[in-house]
Amino acid sequence: MCGLYSFRKSADEARDLTHFIEQLSFPPREYVTPGSPIGIVRMGFDHQRHLNLVRWGFVPSWAKEIQPRPLINARSETVYDKPSFKNAIRRRRCLILTDGFYEWEGDVPGKKRPYYIHRPDNSLFTFAGIWEHWMSADGSELESAAMLTTDPNNLIATIHDRSPVVIHPKDYDRWLDGAEEDVRDLLMPPPDDYFAMEPTVIQRTAPPPKPHKTDQLDLL
Repeated sequence: MCGLYSFRKSADEARDLTHFIEQLSFPPREYVTPGSPIGIVRMGFDHQRHLNLVRWGFVPSWAKEIQPRPLINARSETVYDKPSFKNAIRRRRCLILTDGFYEWEGDVPGKKRPYYIHRPDNSLFTFAGIWEHWMSADGSELESAAMLTTDPNNLIATIHDRSPVVIHPKDYDRWLDGAEEDVRDLLMPPPDDYFAMEPTVIQRTAPPPKPHKTDQLDLL
């Protein structure tokens, strides 16, 4: 499970990594929280990569209304079977831009210890994501996304039992190709040396992130 991450890199760094065609800038974000806009890279109808802002909190296309508890994560083990996600994983995959994420160690409320997990060189990387288009009864529209999770590698397993799926640059074309339905072999934990991790302090000026239980997020 991942309920809080960071995206502090520049638009140029993000474009150099994922090769989206938009020329734009955006402010750094120390804390990206559920329900907020997030930057995703996806393949357009023109067969080029585009950067889009969508809501972090997946809304299935058939949902009658937006639920108050956002579906921010989708378990890779069941994503091909669950009604909420099975169409998106086959046709609407995306990359979620990030330079690190936060997890909490411990089970005692108020005593959980936050850790910041990032690349050893603090470089940009990408989570595996899926996105969906939703329309309400009154015609209003929303695009939203969820992050895929899997078993942790040996480093993350010391504090948590889930980890985001990372998509590596060599696999971008395949991941973003909506015609390729089965990409289960990419939904694996990252290598044990892929991340570094250290205790951190969540600043009080940030929106108050809370560690969530995985079973509250991987619904339907």
